Amino acid sequence: MADNDLPQALVQSGLRAELMPQHVAFVMDGSRRWAQARGLTTKVGYMAGTRALEKIVELSVAWGIRAITVFVFSQENFRRPEEEVDCVMELIELAIRDPDRMESYAREGIRVHVIGDPSTWPASLQEAVREAEEMTRDNSRFHLILATGYSGRWDIVQACRELAGKVQDKRLNPEDIDEEMLAGHLSTNDVLGELACPDLLIRTSGELRLSNFLLWQSAYTELYFSNKMWPDFGEEEYIQALKDFQSRERRFGQRKPSQASN
Repeated sequence: MADNDLPQALVQSGLRAELMPQHVAFVMDGSRRWAQARGLTTKVGYMAGTRALEKIVELSVAWGIRAITVFVFSQENFRRPEEEVDCVMELIELAIRDPDRMESYAREGIRVHVIGDPSTWPASLQEAVREAEEMTRDNSRFHLILATGYSGRWDIVQACRELAGKVQDKRLNPEDIDEEMLAGHLSTNDVLGELACPDLLIRTSGELRLSNFLLWQSAYTELYFSNKMWPDFGEEEYIQALKDFQSRERRFGQRKPSQASN
């Protein structure tokens, strides 16, 4: 994408097409607190968060970003009150069963993936996930990954179990296991391949931690923390995060050539 292909809002902000991240991850934090501050129910807060996500998807597609991974619900979140857990599971299912949304995704070339431990999902959600992934599997312009019942530690453990199974079946020698091989068994690799590791991770609501999200994949990801609650995170905040990202120098642990002799 050339700079003159960027939307005017991005050009005016000084963003450059060649520096846009290809994969952005989001910890969508603050929907419940957003609702509480307004005297609203938790469900209303999560519904507002869903609308915010719809806008972020729309903007990401328009701006040439190729994938986003959003932390919808962690394994630790299942310790919350049953009513809240059921509410979130219901909203996820409603979202990926929405025929209008799926038709829009088909027009825009958006593919849906859901990652996480499927044993933690209600049976109806498991069915909805299979249907949504099947309906969008031929789309390739943009990937929307919903991390549900997910944890970074779980992801690494399940990859290790797959490798251990291959060793046990004598299909793999332990000494052949390296970082690349383990990374190839992580859940994001299955759906994103070379884009499996996010370039930028954004967390809202002022919290300054990863909270067990994409631990392996975020080894060299740029982190950006916003004080906005997730339902209030919109175009202006997204542009600011991208501007901050583009101002950074990504060295991936290496020195610049001019620093090599220092």
